[in-house]
Amino acid sequence: MVEYAGMSLPKEKKMNLSRVNYSSGAPLEEKTGYSRMVQAGPFIYIGGTTSVQPDGSVAGEGSVYEQTKYILQKQIDLLSRAGAKKEEVIKIKAYITDITQGAEAARAYSEFFKNVRPLFTMVETPRLNRPAQLIEIEMDAALGASA
Repeated sequence: MVEYAGMSLPKEKKMNLSRVNYSSGAPLEEKTGYSRMVQAGPFIYIGGTTSVQPDGSVAGEGSVYEQTKYILQKQIDLLSRAGAKKEEVIKIKAYITDITQGAEAARAYSEFFKNVRPLFTMVETPRLNRPAQLIEIEMDAALGASA
């Protein structure tokens, strides 16, 4: 028997959760010891992502809509590295610095996920790492979870 979440399961029911860490190449990942995306078996988790571009500038500065589009596309591109697609996204969490701009974030979100319909939570936070960053998004997916 194998203990899993407080339950005893026969060994043959044990899920293979081999882990793969993915980097976006950001220097801070190596310096502080975190991954941009982690895959454990069929489960894929993308950590909080903002619209910072490779050159360090913020894409869509001043626009929640543009930042949201940039982030979601960046995350969808990351998913493909693990063999996943946007239709396998099951949960998205957004942290926005001005909830009155939530409709703009939701508009951008809908362009990608209206027909996928994952869980979607948006909460207001007082600030992010830089004043130009207006939204940060986390994403979870599961291989094989497309409808």
